[in-house]
Amino acid sequence: MEKKNMLKGVLYVALGASIFGMLATFVKLSYQDGYTTSEVTTAQFVLGLTGLLILNLIQRKTSKQPLAQPTSREIKMLMLAGTSLGCTSLFYYLCVQYINVSIAIVLLMQSVWFSVVVESVISKKFPNAKKVVATIIVLIGTFFATNMINLDVKLDLHGIFWGLMAAASFSITMFTSNKIATHIPVLKKSLIMLSGGAVIIFIFLFFAQIGPLHFDVLKEFYLNFTDNTAHIKPFNFSIFYTYGFILALFGTIIPPTLFNLGFPKTGLGLGSIISSIELPVSVTMAFILLGEQVILIQWMGIILILFAIVLMNLPSKKKDLQPDYIRIEK
Repeated sequence: MEKKNMLKGVLYVALGASIFGMLATFVKLSYQDGYTTSEVTTAQFVLGLTGLLILNLIQRKTSKQPLAQPTSREIKMLMLAGTSLGCTSLFYYLCVQYINVSIAIVLLMQSVWFSVVVESVISKKFPNAKKVVATIIVLIGTFFATNMINLDVKLDLHGIFWGLMAAASFSITMFTSNKIATHIPVLKKSLIMLSGGAVIIFIFLFFAQIGPLHFDVLKEFYLNFTDNTAHIKPFNFSIFYTYGFILALFGTIIPPTLFNLGFPKTGLGLGSIISSIELPVSVTMAFILLGEQVILIQWMGIILILFAIVLMNLPSKKKDLQPDYIRIEK
């Protein structure tokens, strides 16, 4: 039964990461059509909240048994934890503005080893050799898959900063999906967490676009951080019916729900490695929809990442004798 649950968890996380990996292509397309980061993230979260609210109502009406309800403390914890959802989207989209998308993906994928380290520190256990090797393979594969060897790019420190912040936020999202209020129905949990993320998005919308447009003092405050005033304009509501639905579906409805289903079964370390499948999906989508060139070395990197995912799920011959982690001696 435990092995079956683990397999389900792996499938949920892999599917959620794959769908999340498709998101970058549609975000890039929306940028090409002139939409701002504020407009993209706002549409994504508003429609995501609407969709999850409808799904929760349907579940409540159709459920034959009473659904577990979160306590007020759990709601506060989930909303606080959910701010990482908003920060991940926001930081990653800001990162893409400063540096090449391939480098941004590399930075986001640092969440793989961030999560393994976090899990090790919290549990006070060393990860086993298989998990360490798989993490290293994922990072090497990421290096190849993004074609960093052949890229002649000038790294912007702003982009590096926002990319690493996105990786840290994504790690927090995976951790909270694994640890907080796991007894609550996943749709309810996803809705509460998304509400916390929406707070971050609405604050950014006000201070980065709406506020500076109407208040000179906020415009002066905004100009302390950047000279780019292109985003200071009236909100373009057409984002809701052009890209909004697919951004919400691929960014704030399906992935968080699948992560909340999968991470409690896989654990943070294994789940973060499985989630690295997001990268090959992103590269493939860019190849198909955007026509971006994908050379041999990038496909080699993708194969390495997929190999690491398979390696993490191979049964251990000494499973009963060797624990998944080696406890740190005090």
